[in-house]
Amino acid sequence: MSGWVIIAGLGPGDDALVTPEVTAALAEATDIVGYIPYVRRVAPRDGLTLHESDNRVEIDRASHALTMAAEGRRVVVVSSGDPGVFAMAAAVFEAMEDRPDWQALDVRVLPGITAMLAAAARIGAPLGHDFAAINLSDNLKPWDVVVHRLQHAARGGFAMAFYNPRSKSRPHQFGDALKVLRAELPGNVPVFFARSVTKPEEEITAVPLAEATPEMADMRTVVIVGTAATRAVGRHHYTPRSVS
Repeated sequence: MSGWVIIAGLGPGDDALVTPEVTAALAEATDIVGYIPYVRRVAPRDGLTLHESDNRVEIDRASHALTMAAEGRRVVVVSSGDPGVFAMAAAVFEAMEDRPDWQALDVRVLPGITAMLAAAARIGAPLGHDFAAINLSDNLKPWDVVVHRLQHAARGGFAMAFYNPRSKSRPHQFGDALKVLRAELPGNVPVFFARSVTKPEEEITAVPLAEATPEMADMRTVVIVGTAATRAVGRHHYTPRSVS
């Protein structure tokens, strides 16, 4: 049987939010490749080999998956959320760029529900109009680029969703990001902190931008920043689709 690579999104955490298409791919796989906590979400079974790796070896992980597929194995590369959003799909295609033999393989991407969209659903519809998704980590891009994008997204009136807002190795950067936003936006713009969304320990916090602090976020948090038009309706918040 010919090998293949499927790049699959496992969703934000709740197994009920893994799509049937992804579940079927996992059932057919001979090998699962991914970052340690994501691979551990896949139940072991006979005939399935689990390949765990560190979070900073994405190209190596992708190359390993493609090498196994070229040998005839059925490989699923797993990401949390959606594999095309700050995740493994781009890494797999980057690894394929200079390898025509890998480009000839059967490679497919299966979408998943992102943490951003799961968080937005809990809040209501804060991303109901134009929005920007920004990864605040500077591991793969300079911090100056992050600041530039924050400034222009705020000036453009976009709602924003932030991934990887604050880690132990860069605890100051989310505070710097908040300073950038406060220089561009009114202090009453709502900021939502969605931690461990869809998991038992889920916690959603909403504060005005003027009251947001760096300690409210960590690497398990998606931060959503509304716009000047975002408003509450009952216990929900939404950003209207009409622009006055």
